[in-house]
Amino acid sequence: MHSMPKIAVFGCGYWGKNHVRTLAELGALACVVDRDENLAKEIAAKHGVEVRDAQSVFTDPAIDAITMALPAQHHAETARQAFAAGKHVFAEKPIALDVADAQSMVDAAQKANRVFMSGHILCHHNAFRAILKLIKDGALGDIKYVQSHRLGFGKFHNKFDAVWDLAPHDLSLILSVAGASPTHVDAVPVSVTDGQTDCAHIHLAFDNDMKGHVFVSRHSAYVERRFSVIGTKASVVWDDMEQDWNKKVTLHKHDVARDNDVWHFAKEDGESIPCQAGMALTDELQHFIDCIRDNRQPLTDGRQGLEVVKILNLAVG
Repeated sequence: MHSMPKIAVFGCGYWGKNHVRTLAELGALACVVDRDENLAKEIAAKHGVEVRDAQSVFTDPAIDAITMALPAQHHAETARQAFAAGKHVFAEKPIALDVADAQSMVDAAQKANRVFMSGHILCHHNAFRAILKLIKDGALGDIKYVQSHRLGFGKFHNKFDAVWDLAPHDLSLILSVAGASPTHVDAVPVSVTDGQTDCAHIHLAFDNDMKGHVFVSRHSAYVERRFSVIGTKASVVWDDMEQDWNKKVTLHKHDVARDNDVWHFAKEDGESIPCQAGMALTDELQHFIDCIRDNRQPLTDGRQGLEVVKILNLAVG
């Protein structure tokens, strides 16, 4: 497919409306679908498209794909119907709440030979792309440890705890660095108020001797969005709270060695790695469009979404 694919957006709520706006800007928006008819009409009118129901989208050969920003418990059934109808699918994180549903989505995509992309937006951020380039170029040496901190106050809601709401971002980043599934998952969940997990440490181990650690909290008095990759030659830190794009990513070269019982260690001053300012959602949805056009596997494919759901279920259930 070389022409612009036409994409229907399922879910016009908090995040779905951003899908609608972005796809409209990219020239790919076909229509919107939402159970709230008034909301759907309002969003559709802003962008000059129709409000449709799900079945009419599935049976319309002019619509090539759907994006879903629905409550996660509705993703699997919607995706299976879409794949059966020959549509490509983009599902926001988490792609499902249980492993069986996530696996069924991956299987349905494979059977239909359709593109299935997971909405792990930070993997499409220019800062993360800069980190991946440093890794590929060998600037860090052998990767030994990756840690990610995502802390703040809120959101509090009934369906998702802090792990399910926040950790998918960090897990997708670590999986992208590792290029493999973890061999071991351990977690320490903490409840502060009402029995739900408000804070958690998640530990991951991989076959290549790499370790990963995620710390998430929705009950923190301070805000932190920091991702670090530590190698044998250098470490790199992405501070997403930094407003200057040319200061978001910092490389720290180091040298550590031991001669018998004598340690030698030194660290150079941090080197800022320039990053081009960008809109991660625009880049992410453009990537989905490109994968449909070129019939290729997304960087954050359905299998990564499945792996994230597996880890979440192992971590806290």
